[in-house]
Amino acid sequence: MKRGLVVYTTRTKDTEKIANLVAEGMRFGGMEAKVLNVKDVKNEQDLDGYDAYAFGAPTYHGEMLQAMKTFLFLAEKADLAGKIGGAFGAFGWSGESPDRIFDTMKNIFKMDMVSQSLRLKNADLGGGVAMAQDYGRDMAKKAG
Repeated sequence: MKRGLVVYTTRTKDTEKIANLVAEGMRFGGMEAKVLNVKDVKNEQDLDGYDAYAFGAPTYHGEMLQAMKTFLFLAEKADLAGKIGGAFGAFGWSGESPDRIFDTMKNIFKMDMVSQSLRLKNADLGGGVAMAQDYGRDMAKKAG
């Protein structure tokens, strides 16, 4: 069975909720899925053994939280090239973080990304639950 890893950081728990919904979508798509807070990832070996990766962070005052920036430097040391990737995050106004994560995964890590990043103001608004689950399903489908 294919395995997916969802790593997130959160400020108000909105991105954590999205992370769990993306993982749920992966499971609906027939994939095992594990969810980790970035603070629980200690080294690049913690990223070994997965077929798909979704990384998420909220945008706060136009910026990605420092915990995700630090995590991305750690993830750069892992061999993620060619793996399936996706990026997500919650935001209040501008929502740059998911796109920055997506671009890092695609252009620096050389990952095989799903169509685009998932940007939600809140999982509970405007069909956010279904959108996050569908994002996870899309990742599972892409992983085969």
